[in-house]
Amino acid sequence: MNAVVKRRQFANIIARMLIVAATLLVLAFLVWICSVLLYQGFSAFKPSLFTEMTPPPGESGGLANAIMGSFLLVAAAMLVATPIGLLAGTYLNEYGKGTLLATIVRFVNDVLLAKPSILAGLFIYEILVAPMGGFSGWAGSAALAIIAIPVVVRTTEDMLNLVPNSMREAAYALGASRSKVILSVSYRAARVGMTTGILLSVARIAGETAPLLFTALNNQFWSTDMSSSMANLPVMIFQFAMNPYPDWQALAWAGALLITLTILVLSIISRVVLRSATAQH
Repeated sequence: MNAVVKRRQFANIIARMLIVAATLLVLAFLVWICSVLLYQGFSAFKPSLFTEMTPPPGESGGLANAIMGSFLLVAAAMLVATPIGLLAGTYLNEYGKGTLLATIVRFVNDVLLAKPSILAGLFIYEILVAPMGGFSGWAGSAALAIIAIPVVVRTTEDMLNLVPNSMREAAYALGASRSKVILSVSYRAARVGMTTGILLSVARIAGETAPLLFTALNNQFWSTDMSSSMANLPVMIFQFAMNPYPDWQALAWAGALLITLTILVLSIISRVVLRSATAQH
C-alpha cells in the first residue's frame, strides 16, 4: 500500500513540475512577444499616426485612413453578428434543448468556429465580390460577421446554460412569461458573460487579414464609402511588413500595437463597468 501511495505521490510531483514548466515556457514566449511589440510599436507612436494618411515609401505619414476603415468594417460586422448570435444562442439554450434543429445548429456552429478564416473571405468573394465586380467594405464586413457570429452564439449559449434553473422556475411561479423570464432573469444573470463573448468576437475579427484580402482589400486614401475598397489595419500591416522600407515597417509595428491596445482597453473597461453594475444590483 505504501508503495502505491509513494508511486502516486511521485507521479503527482512529476506532473506538477511539467505543468509549471509548460506554464513558464508559455509565459516566457508571451512576455517576449509583448516586449518586442511594445519596443517596436511605441517607436512609431506619434500624433501623426492618427491624423495623416498612409504614406508612399520614404515619406512620413500615419494610419488615419486604416484606423477609420477598420472601425467601420468591425462596427458593421458586429451590428450584424451581435443580434444574430444572441438570438441563436438564446434559442439553443432556452427553446431548442433536445430538439433536432438545435443539434444541427450547434454542430454547424462548431464547424464554423473551427474553420480557417480565409474560407469566409473566399465564400464572400464568390457571392458578393465577384458578382458585384469589385472589392467593397460591405463584403469585408460580411466576411468578418461570418467569423464573429459563431463566437457570439457559443458564448451566449454557454453563459445562459450557467444560469440556475431555479431562478427561471421562481419567475415562472410568479406568473412571468417565457420571454419575460429570458429578458429579466436569464439575460440579467448572464449579461457579464454575454458581453465578454461579444468582446471576444471583436477581438477575434479585429486582426483578421486573410478574409479582408479577398473582400475589402485596401485603399491608400481616406474613404468612408463602404461600397468600394477600404483601408484597414490588418491588410495595411500585412502589406507594410512585407516591404523592405523601414518607415513602412515601423508603421506596421505601430498598427499591430494599436490593435492590441484597443482590445485590451475595451476588455478592461467592460469588465470594470459590468462589475460595478453587478455590485450595485
